Amino acid sequence: MKNNVGGIDKTLRIVVGIALITLAALGVVGAWGWIGVVPLLTGLLGVCPAYSLLGMNTCPLKKNP
Repeated sequence: MKNNVGGIDKTLRIVVGIALITLAALGVVGAWGWIGVVPLLTGLLGVCPAYSLLGMNTCPLKKNP
C-alpha cells in the first residue's frame, strides 16, 4: 500500500493514539480507549485504509527534478 498519511496528520494520529491508550491503561476512559491503537498504528505506518477507500491523501506531493 502507498503512504497516504503525512505531516501534521501523522503527528496528530500518534499523539491521539498514545493519549487514548494511556487514558485507557489508567482506567480514566474505560475499555473503549484502547481504540487508540488504530490511530497510533496508522500514524506510525503512514497508511490509512479509510483514506484509501475515500481516495484521500495527506502526503505531500513528490516533485520531479
